[in-house]
Amino acid sequence: MSQQLIDAVNTASQRWKEAFNAGDAAGCAAQYEPDAVMHARPIGTFTGTQNIQAFWQNLIQDGFAEVEYIDPLLEVLDDKQVLLTSHWKMNKAKGVIHKELWKQQPDGTVKLREDDFEVQAETQQ
Repeated sequence: MSQQLIDAVNTASQRWKEAFNAGDAAGCAAQYEPDAVMHARPIGTFTGTQNIQAFWQNLIQDGFAEVEYIDPLLEVLDDKQVLLTSHWKMNKAKGVIHKELWKQQPDGTVKLREDDFEVQAETQQ
């Protein structure tokens, strides 16, 4: 079961990254549970897919792209939840993912229940 859950998280995480890099904020938001909470340090906290989508849409419109995770770690917490932590970088910023809590849904897919990441530096292209 653990490997299936990890595979599902890797697939969903890749889907999120591909959506972001394609400029698809709705595709990003689709990877979150309806009442998910996203804490984007130091910017703010966003609850629910509508607010989360608006956050990603603003970031994309500001020219942020090319996100990639650096050395992600996945920890199976129980038979339905996986914690992902990682460093990340993109074309205009870099930072740390403190907590992506992925939760298995009734249909077997996984979605983000909690997302807590930090922008640590802006970078120049």
